Amino acid sequence: MKYLLVLILAVGYLCSPQLQLSSISAAPVSEPEHPAFPQEILLIDAGHGGIDGGTSFQEILEKDINLSIARKVFLLLRSKGFEAVLNRSGDYALSDDNHWLNNSSRHTRDLAQRKELSRIVPTKVVVSLHVNWGKRASNQGPLVLYQNEGRSFLLANEIQAQLNPLYATQHQPVYGKPYYILNYVKDPAVIVEMGFLSNAEDRAMLCNPRKQLAIAEAIVAGIIGYLTVT
Repeated sequence: MKYLLVLILAVGYLCSPQLQLSSISAAPVSEPEHPAFPQEILLIDAGHGGIDGGTSFQEILEKDINLSIARKVFLLLRSKGFEAVLNRSGDYALSDDNHWLNNSSRHTRDLAQRKELSRIVPTKVVVSLHVNWGKRASNQGPLVLYQNEGRSFLLANEIQAQLNPLYATQHQPVYGKPYYILNYVKDPAVIVEMGFLSNAEDRAMLCNPRKQLAIAEAIVAGIIGYLTVT
């Protein structure tokens, strides 16, 4: 059975002053699983949202950075001719849309809703965007986490290689063993930690619209690089 999920599809352009978004709802039916989608889709997962702000520094919230960069990634992919989907277009928690899982944990319902969207939509890859936090202010730079799966590692490696020069780092992708999305999403999936909010230099990048665009461009280049080699 399908459950109510909102798919965010762009009809605007990257240079548009406002996003023009429409929604398609998948109501419970017994038809074939992907009748409305003619080709595989790149799913961009904007981490956190609504009541779940993610990590924070003073008034800066991770959820806002995630969404801002996710929109840029989404529009860049669409402008290059790729089918892409955002799992949230505004500041709300995906757990609010989850009326099918009987679980008292809002966090679990949120994660399950993200996983369910990746099941219903014929996704080629799932890229989940987040911001990191470190115990030491010296922790710095992007980190891409991958599944215990070869295609996920290739995707993570491509994105990591594109992000490192922006931060002057040489980090390698890391196996994200404990993460729900990486354990339960079947399609190649990665979590992109786009920098440390606890680090002053990273924080300045993550909050700067031009730097956000550069980060989005690097992520898109990594996705395209992966699609090229696979």
